[in-house]
Amino acid sequence: MALPNRVMIKGAGDLASGVAHRLHRSGFNIAMLELPRPLVVRTTVAFASSVYQGEMEVEGVRARLAPRTDEPDLYWKEGVIPVYVDPQGELISRLCPHVLIDATMAKRNVTGTRLDDAPIVIGLGPGFTAPRDVHAVVETKRGHDLGRVIFEGTAAPNTGVPGEVAGYAAERLLRAPAAGIFRPQRAIGELVQAGETVAFVNGNAVVAAIDGMVRGMLFPGLTVEKGMKVGDIDPRGREVDCYTISDKARAVAGGVLEAILYLWFKGGSSRRRPLD
Repeated sequence: MALPNRVMIKGAGDLASGVAHRLHRSGFNIAMLELPRPLVVRTTVAFASSVYQGEMEVEGVRARLAPRTDEPDLYWKEGVIPVYVDPQGELISRLCPHVLIDATMAKRNVTGTRLDDAPIVIGLGPGFTAPRDVHAVVETKRGHDLGRVIFEGTAAPNTGVPGEVAGYAAERLLRAPAAGIFRPQRAIGELVQAGETVAFVNGNAVVAAIDGMVRGMLFPGLTVEKGMKVGDIDPRGREVDCYTISDKARAVAGGVLEAILYLWFKGGSSRRRPLD
């Protein structure tokens, strides 16, 4: 029985990219949708970086910015993931994916993902309810249930506090002290100390609250709002590899792969219709 090999992912941040990487390596054809100016902070492991750079490679898998007029098959023949700028998801109806994954991580269903968007629809994290607007939800909160597939209900609610790493939670995040243009002063992979200025927003310093490694940083020149996440620091320092997919993204990707296979083989004959 043929697998549902045409997969579309809303969002191309680090979690979405971890999912895309695993599915690509598992033989699925992936297309991704992004904003014109993605606010991704883990730029070294996010296919969203291709929107700024034209192309991005994560652990041997390449993604390329694609004009919306291009068919994804052109890229799949090269083993490349096309990334389309399509914030409204208008390409979904045209490309007719077998699987749609909402990986925007907006904490709510802001893009209007619906159960009838594809034979299999999966939502990552809070904001989705299975089987009301998606067929499955994958838990994204760090802890015992990370990566768990939920077929009835929702993921853990968003608390506004990031998961704890090495004893630090909210302190890990870098937030804009004011609205304006973001200007980073340090790069991903560099070690910083508490109290050090790592970026500016319209002349206002973004200061590290803890010692550690810069693991995330917005692209320079982006317009941000006060309080917006603009980067993060990992207190584990050199123990962390900021150029490979995170443990969290791998766990979520495993849940997505499980959900697809379960829904296809056990979720009912309506999904296993002949693939076009």
